[in-house]
Amino acid sequence: MEVKGGTFLYTLAGLMITFAGFSALLLAVRPAAGARSSLLDRYLAKTVMTYIFVLTAAALLPALLGLFDIEEKRIWRVSAVLFALPMLSLQVTYPRRRRKVIGNGPPPAIFAVFVVLGAAATLAMLGYILAGFRYGAAAYIAALTVDFFTVIFGYLVALDVIMQQPL
Repeated sequence: MEVKGGTFLYTLAGLMITFAGFSALLLAVRPAAGARSSLLDRYLAKTVMTYIFVLTAAALLPALLGLFDIEEKRIWRVSAVLFALPMLSLQVTYPRRRRKVIGNGPPPAIFAVFVVLGAAATLAMLGYILAGFRYGAAAYIAALTVDFFTVIFGYLVALDVIMQQPL
């Protein structure tokens, strides 16, 4: 059974994996230029990969559940819970995890977009779908897309900081 928005989800999953590979290559540029990898470099790589793989799994989950002929409304509810729980955990604990590894919290822009906007989108999607409103597929895919772009934003801001560090 093909789920509503399946093509969009497959495309999004492909973009996410491509982004993960691209981001890993860019983080390899500094060491290749002779600079040592900093704590921030390593933390950024691990964080981006973790987020991207959670997002990719969330993009593929509805189609996987559809293979079991589960009714569509239930697919979106199960997917919403299985996506939102780990994602919200990552989003909400990001400042503490970063502080523990790097020694300081995220810059205000990262906190506002990566943590607050991302968590708000994820939580709103979860509430919307569990409340049984119409267009659950759209809410799920919209939250997934917003979360993906918050990761891209966070990566670009962190990459700018990393590239300004002396070799």
